[in-house]
Amino acid sequence: MRAVVCREWGGPESLALEEVAEPGAPGAGQVRIAVRAAGINFADTLMIRGKYQVKPDFPFSPGLEIAGIVEEVGSGVTSVRPGDRVMALLDHGGYAERAVARAADVFPIPDSMDFETAAGFPIAYGTSHVALWERAGLKPGETLVVHGAAGGVGLTAVEIGKAMGATVIASAGSAEKLEVASGRGADHLIDYRTEDIRARVKELTGGAGADVIFDPVGGDVFDASLRCIAWGGRLLVIGFAEGRIPQIPANILLVKNCAAVGVHWGAYRQHAPATVAESFRTLFRWFEEGRIRPHISHRLPIEENGEAMRLLIERRSTGKVVLSIPGRG
Repeated sequence: MRAVVCREWGGPESLALEEVAEPGAPGAGQVRIAVRAAGINFADTLMIRGKYQVKPDFPFSPGLEIAGIVEEVGSGVTSVRPGDRVMALLDHGGYAERAVARAADVFPIPDSMDFETAAGFPIAYGTSHVALWERAGLKPGETLVVHGAAGGVGLTAVEIGKAMGATVIASAGSAEKLEVASGRGADHLIDYRTEDIRARVKELTGGAGADVIFDPVGGDVFDASLRCIAWGGRLLVIGFAEGRIPQIPANILLVKNCAAVGVHWGAYRQHAPATVAESFRTLFRWFEEGRIRPHISHRLPIEENGEAMRLLIERRSTGKVVLSIPGRG
């Protein structure tokens, strides 16, 4: 089978598409999948550079989320059967024609969802929904600020915030990206390259500040968020795309009676898999009802895996970037 292989730490240029041995029969509690598409994530770009918390042994294939067809199941697996159309989460190994996943990480997809949509679905939508529903307890009528609102997780947070009944303020770094967020339901827009985040949020909320702030950016954006959060607000720490990991002045948390809440969605797979499953049931229902509409800005063949990664690294994409992996029999 073909797979994108990483043999040394480096950028996308260090990867190679190679013929490798197929995975063997799935073990107990495992599922082997014929992969038809794989989602590209910022974590993949860190993993191949050796800067991610998980450092696989060489050689390995990157890729944390896939969609495809179940080929074989191991003993004890009853949740899916051969022939089922599924999406799955992996520790790595998704940029390949076949992969083996834990059955607990494999989810049948709606009939109306194509493989490329499914491949870009679990991490972005799963992160945003668990963050807003389980971690922040977002309520109808509250004000939600979403930073990086045209990115993979940010755009899903805009949609999910609207589905949960919030007023959504989208923040992004260009008019083009804000237009994408507006198309997914954002009520107000902030271009943080030309506007002051703190001042605009205060203006849009009548001085009260935002009830929930969704921040995958960090750095200066996080600092501004602390200064425009409402009394009793929740600031969701999703990631640090800007590069600088901010420090939190505890006196602000005290005076505003607010909370900075970490969201490491991947850890839910080990610590709270039932929460992940419940979240996906909700998200699939919303997808079938048309309340969420996944946005894929680029669909590239597996041969263009390097360009797919560069689209994320250089911030030239919106929503998701997905690799298409056609079957070869």
